[in-house]
Amino acid sequence: MRAALLLLFVTLITIKTVTGMKNRKEKNKPSQSGSECTDWRYGNCVPSDGDCGAGFREGSCDQQTKKMKCKVPCNWKKFFGADCKYRFGSWGECDPSSGSRTRTGTLKRALYNAECQQTISVFKPCPGKIKTKTKGKKRKGKGN
Repeated sequence: MRAALLLLFVTLITIKTVTGMKNRKEKNKPSQSGSECTDWRYGNCVPSDGDCGAGFREGSCDQQTKKMKCKVPCNWKKFFGADCKYRFGSWGECDPSSGSRTRTGTLKRALYNAECQQTISVFKPCPGKIKTKTKGKKRKGKGN
């Protein structure tokens, strides 16, 4: 009886594995329905919930449309989008008049044919006074 159950269990696992591999191979193949469109245009990735995380991107070619799963990283910069990848230089010196530092980035690649600017500039506030921690001095507590 145990041997029969073990044989049945192994058979079910084998069948599940074989059908799972078959589905994976089919999932990676491009769809064969309709014409072979080569000029797909994709929109931005729109997160399903909030500003980042899993979402969907719509693509269109001729009169065909499809939805693809995508992911918006949670550290993306909204003003130049998650599909535009830039190579940035070092931060510049602090500009006292504006109180900020700047650096420029040149376009490294655009994902999904996204429309990206060739160069962009980003800003951040200048660092304030550098605070040094004094070691060895103990503060008096309320209960002392």
